[in-house]
Amino acid sequence: MTDDVVVGDDGLARCGWGASTPEYRRYHDDEWGRPVGDDDRVFEKLCLEGFQAGLSWLTILRKRDAFRQAFASFDPRVVATFGDAEVERLVRDPGIVRHRAKILAAITNAKATVALRDRGISLAALVWRHRPAVEDARRRMSDVPSSTPESEALSKALRREGFAFVGPTTVYAAMQSLGVVNDHIATCHWHTVTQAERKAFRAPTLPTSR
Repeated sequence: MTDDVVVGDDGLARCGWGASTPEYRRYHDDEWGRPVGDDDRVFEKLCLEGFQAGLSWLTILRKRDAFRQAFASFDPRVVATFGDAEVERLVRDPGIVRHRAKILAAITNAKATVALRDRGISLAALVWRHRPAVEDARRRMSDVPSSTPESEALSKALRREGFAFVGPTTVYAAMQSLGVVNDHIATCHWHTVTQAERKAFRAPTLPTSR
């Protein structure tokens, strides 16, 4: 095996990054690439990927419980009501990333998510609409892009709906995690596991009139 894929003490091959720390191993094995169709969880992931910008994802994983506590378990209808007092509370919260612009973006994104729902549109469906029609299995980590035409299109769609901190790279990271794409290396054990789950997954859809 190469550094791209590492065999663990359980005898299973996993992407090299997924074997680097206990937190990454749990995230890689139990979550990354598994399809998600729940609006609240999609909203959470978009927010957390926004907070991750410029930082390590490991930092976000280690703070995720604190983020969930601070942001009402990422319930968009609750976060959308946050005002100045909540923003100041969050800016002072040492358990999260205390970046005012990112905090404000999370609140903005909650309002945008609620606005979509009020129009009968699922955020998850909007994200899954940008699933690539054709996928090539990644053979090496160097094959994994930082963004794609689909993530660029999704970024533009989200911005049109009022979302913030949703650039193509941030959006692509969310697509990877949510299972919209499968970027486990082809020889990783979880590539096959994830692909089977994605094939069985019934993705949410947008209203036919859209």
